[in-house]
Amino acid sequence: MQTLVLTIHILIALALIGSVLLQRSEGGGLGIGGGGGGAGGGFMTARGTANLMTRVTAILAASFFATSLILAIMAGHQREPVSIVDEVISETPVPAAPASGPAVPTTE
Repeated sequence: MQTLVLTIHILIALALIGSVLLQRSEGGGLGIGGGGGGAGGGFMTARGTANLMTRVTAILAASFFATSLILAIMAGHQREPVSIVDEVISETPVPAAPASGPAVPTTE
C-alpha cells in the first residue's frame, strides 16, 4: 500500500513541476516576463489558459500535500511507540566496579 501511495506521490510531484514550468511568468523582475498572448479565435484565450493552469496547479498542490500526510501517517503506524525515558535508561553506561587497590583508611 505504501508503495502505491509513494508512486502516486512521485507522479503528482512530476506533474506539479511540469504545471509550474508551463505557466507564463507574470513578473518582470528579470525582464523575461514579456507581454504577448496571441489574438485571434484560438481554442483558449490567454486568460482562460492562465485560469486553467492556476486551477491545475492548485489541485496538484493539494494532492501533493494530501499524499505527503498519508505517507507520514503510514510511516508512523509501522513503528511501535517508544518512551524517551526507556531510551535514556538503556543508553546510560553502568559504572564499572572500583579497581582493587590500596585500602583507604577511614576515621571512626
